[in-house]
Amino acid sequence: MTSTASKPAQSDRQMPRQTGPDNEARAAQLRAANINPRTGLATDYLNHFNEAIMLLEMIPDMPDCAEDFLLWYPLSYREHFTASNFKARDLAIEAYDSADEHIRTEFDNITSAVGAAMREVGQDKTRATLAEQATGWVKPLVALAGGIINGGTEADVDYIMTH
Repeated sequence: MTSTASKPAQSDRQMPRQTGPDNEARAAQLRAANINPRTGLATDYLNHFNEAIMLLEMIPDMPDCAEDFLLWYPLSYREHFTASNFKARDLAIEAYDSADEHIRTEFDNITSAVGAAMREVGQDKTRATLAEQATGWVKPLVALAGGIINGGTEADVDYIMTH
């Protein structure tokens, strides 16, 4: 469950924006794999963070979960899918590499913040504070990353960050 996070590689390729039979087939292929065709991102990646959040939330009632949480380390998008059993993992990585650079950069910035926040929580010795922090500021960051995956608007992001 641990790994070192790597710097995302930059790609000049972008998801196709034209319409036509080839692009429609590509969009159908991505949708079938649970990858958003507009963004090129899969929500499966957020499971990596949700697993750590669940561990945090369990710590007050099950203190042994703290050790499991402290072993957790944020993985990059590519690292997550490379190590996963996701049936379309190669497609998920390829779609990510082909995604619009602005979307990918925004997404990587948010998920890096989630990873940093999770590691910051790991430094806190108070179990109740761990769960409170997970609910208070890590979950909204994961929701924000989900909004980016699903092509959310700035208004969606503002709503998530204020609620």
